[in-house]
Amino acid sequence: MSNRNPKRKDKVIIANCSGYFGDRLSAAREMVQGGPIDFLTGDYLAELTMAILFGHKMKKPDTGYVPTFLKQMEQVMGECLDRGIRVVSNAGGLNPRGMTLELKKIADTLGLHPRIACIEGDDLMPRLSELQEKGEAFIHLDKGISLKDAGVMPISANAYLGGWGVAEALARGADIVVGGRLADASVVMGPAAWWFDWKRQDWDRLAGAAVAGHIVECGAQATGGNYSFIDEVPSYIKVGYPIAEVFEDGSCVITKHPGTGGLVSVDTVKAQLLYEVRGPSYLTPDVVARFDTIEISQEGPDRTKISGVKGEPPPETTKVCINNAGNYRNSMTIILTGLDIEKKAKIFEEALFDSLGGRGSYAVENVQLIRSDKEDPKSNEEAFAYLRVSVMDPDAKKVGLFSTKIVELGLANIPGFTATAPPTKGGPAITHWPTLISTKHIQQKVTLDEQEVIVDSVLPDPAAPVPEAKKMSIPPVPKGKRVRMPLGRVFATRSGDKGGNANLGVWAKTPEAYAFLREFLTVEKLKELLVDMQPFEMERYEFPNLLAVNFYIKGVLGEGAAASLRSDPQAKTLGEYLRAKIIKMPEAIVKKA
Repeated sequence: MSNRNPKRKDKVIIANCSGYFGDRLSAAREMVQGGPIDFLTGDYLAELTMAILFGHKMKKPDTGYVPTFLKQMEQVMGECLDRGIRVVSNAGGLNPRGMTLELKKIADTLGLHPRIACIEGDDLMPRLSELQEKGEAFIHLDKGISLKDAGVMPISANAYLGGWGVAEALARGADIVVGGRLADASVVMGPAAWWFDWKRQDWDRLAGAAVAGHIVECGAQATGGNYSFIDEVPSYIKVGYPIAEVFEDGSCVITKHPGTGGLVSVDTVKAQLLYEVRGPSYLTPDVVARFDTIEISQEGPDRTKISGVKGEPPPETTKVCINNAGNYRNSMTIILTGLDIEKKAKIFEEALFDSLGGRGSYAVENVQLIRSDKEDPKSNEEAFAYLRVSVMDPDAKKVGLFSTKIVELGLANIPGFTATAPPTKGGPAITHWPTLISTKHIQQKVTLDEQEVIVDSVLPDPAAPVPEAKKMSIPPVPKGKRVRMPLGRVFATRSGDKGGNANLGVWAKTPEAYAFLREFLTVEKLKELLVDMQPFEMERYEFPNLLAVNFYIKGVLGEGAAASLRSDPQAKTLGEYLRAKIIKMPEAIVKKA
């Protein structure tokens, strides 16, 4: 390791180059070459990604890691070593040891000699039976039933790991640290804890780093990507990836390299803060970060400051992502055109299920009529509506027969019959099983230079004080004239998936607008606006310090993104759907928007 990048006392600069498996391949090189950084990090593991990596491993057992990370390291490994930039990533996926071996091959080819650390301990598959015998029932967090009673077949089981294994690897001189299911924020918390020599009980500092980690974990979503107010973003060309400048007290500044597209503002950062969260307590294996204590402000162009974050000890459990082999599934979408859309849908649906043996022939049958057609259409496409039919069943042959029966109706059913894509035989659906495990059963194994060290989980501390939420003075709802307009002309949103559930965050830019939002957007009102959300149980949380409310919608994504039958299986569009709804709001808040 070069000594050109010694540890400074004032701050550590952590740059994230990935928010998911498939993110921009050139981002690692851009972050290394775009300006001074101390760490290059990458978060590659969504719940859906673990299912994808399992598919890779089934085809080729020595894989199961994220292959694009290897390509990125081939591009930047030498420069990172020359400049003293350390790399931390969870790209090891289901096979961090295999990833480490591949990285060593790349280094040998390039004539480089990095010290590469591997972090394991998250894979619970070999231990499931033993852990169940010790009392770990792996209760489904939403359904309340045990893994054993459900009679399912697990294919992967990975506990979320904290950042202290990363800190240990860095303390032992690692240049590159690769883990399996390191929690998203751990790739930032570990480097910060090592850099400043934090202790395990530095709850506020660790909570601040957890918030920083959550903000940068999804890449460009913090720098203008997927941001509601698109006109505020100067350019969407080569949007810069986020950088967290973390300080000794746990505060941070979120920024990006100069000359890149995108935007870093209070609101782009809020958008990511509200992504895939539930309530004010953000749980990690190392600390509970209280989002209702966050102070956020604009420090300068493309520099947003986060401070004041309070932390609590972690709970005695950590999250486990279990994937089960589910039913087979198949879907096809039929285009319905022109007049009598609903009649055509009914005719087709009745004929299809008659040919399949009647309703109830499959374990799951789902039909969605999507009305995108317009009266007096100005183009062929404006006359289109879509009928999406999906089935799931344990019988693979029956699921494959489904699309065959649709094709057979091609010349004997509705006028204008056509489909959006050719038929397929379908495939297996991997279902997500969110659960918890006692951290007393979880240890991280850090391997560096063939030497192993065990890192224990952080224990809860019931005696630690409980922080209070930041007190906010909210003005009364503005009186006077009300106007009708889309909710999204004043309010921003961000939505995403949490297993089979979804979150929908909504926030205002001014205290007056928040006062209206908090009073107006109740669970009942949200269900009134989004009629298709009515069947689902919702939780609602307020974040006055962020001028936001967050909804947690249970069961809307079924068995998780990999098995969901929704057109949008990760709930990415839910927020923009809400923003399109027309409501009455005070003219006073509209003028300030």
